[in-house]
Amino acid sequence: MNTVLLILTLFFVLRLFTLFISISNESRLKKEGAIEFGKANSAILTLLHIIFYATSAYEAWLDKVQLDKIGYIGIALFIFAYIMLLFVIYQLRHVWTVKLYIAKKHDINRSFLFRYVKHPNYFLNIIPELIGVGMLCHSWVAMLIILPLYLISLFVRIKQEEKAMKHLFEA
Repeated sequence: MNTVLLILTLFFVLRLFTLFISISNESRLKKEGAIEFGKANSAILTLLHIIFYATSAYEAWLDKVQLDKIGYIGIALFIFAYIMLLFVIYQLRHVWTVKLYIAKKHDINRSFLFRYVKHPNYFLNIIPELIGVGMLCHSWVAMLIILPLYLISLFVRIKQEEKAMKHLFEA
């Protein structure tokens, strides 16, 4: 297997590990009466994430991309993104999911990161992760076509999240 595709596969496996955390948290939140918002948009985000990875892998395979300076920058972005993801999961603990759930007794995280970066999971994890994938795989088509669609859907998610959580900030 090509080194680039192997690295992409390893990062994808890490992403699947975090998905299991999300599923576990989601199950618990539902049992506690949490409400899901933006269900359709969450499905779109999931689909676009998978399509982005698959298209990037296909582009890397098709072009026989080898690890180079651009790829190393992509790996650095990946590592940064995953460190941020793990930190966000640690900070949010049982309320972190890839979907938008608001618990009945939802606490607002006021830690350093959340005070100074609005939506750190999106801006410090997801966006750098996808750009890292694109750079690693030299997947310029995915970055030019799928990434803008993803960003539009992510913008919708941010607006949905802010609306769903507005009452928590007013309390």
